[in-house]
Amino acid sequence: MFMYANKTALITGASSGIGEAFAYSLAAQKCNLILVARNETKLEALAKELSAKYNVKTTVIALDLSAIGAPQTLHQEVQKHHLKVDLLINNAGFATYGYFEQVSGERQHEEVMLNVTALVDITHAFMPDLLRNRDGGLINVASTAAFQPDPYMAVYGATKAFVLSFTESLWAENRKRGLKVLALCPGSTETPFFDIVGASEASIGIRETPQTVVKNALRAFEKGRSHIISGRQNYWVAQVSRFFSRQSTLGIVERALRPQNKI
Repeated sequence: MFMYANKTALITGASSGIGEAFAYSLAAQKCNLILVARNETKLEALAKELSAKYNVKTTVIALDLSAIGAPQTLHQEVQKHHLKVDLLINNAGFATYGYFEQVSGERQHEEVMLNVTALVDITHAFMPDLLRNRDGGLINVASTAAFQPDPYMAVYGATKAFVLSFTESLWAENRKRGLKVLALCPGSTETPFFDIVGASEASIGIRETPQTVVKNALRAFEKGRSHIISGRQNYWVAQVSRFFSRQSTLGIVERALRPQNKI
């Protein structure tokens, strides 16, 4: 059992969606929080509410984690506050949608920097904290998109496949060192994700609430699992590649994600 009370959790992408749901759930269990996202106004409002409601310490760090050097800046800011991170939740990320060559190259570069580079650098920076007392935790948010290539979301699917592989490797490295590691793989979730992607059709399956995803994630985390696919239907969607050839799987996913106004 992982004890959250009086520990400190750092949550990236904490201003909305799954990150915000993690913040509420952990604060309710008396876990102090470091909330990280670009929107300082939202973070401050959330921090104020959680501090008042649950009597926990909340620290806000407003930062664009896709920028070069941002993970190092984040680590320095945490040190300035004389905080030690016990639980790291790498939730920040976004997707792009459409024909690869028609999506902004700059935007897709930013997607890789946030979903992959920042996640790796932040994990590396805080790993000594997580390991220091042999009771730390790491949760990296991947996706059901990690289990097969994703036409029209090619970069997103590739970044999440990286996150899943990277996280499961860390689980194997650290399972006997007192560090719990989990790759969280949600499917379609009721968050601003699809507004950012810019396409409501870029989803497969029934959308879960962020609260349900977080509940499933923490249950799996506490059991010491390497990964969790949130939701029974999402689990079976992720297994498609086990029952069909790669080429057939690609055809199924391409039809499911194809833009409605195909050019």
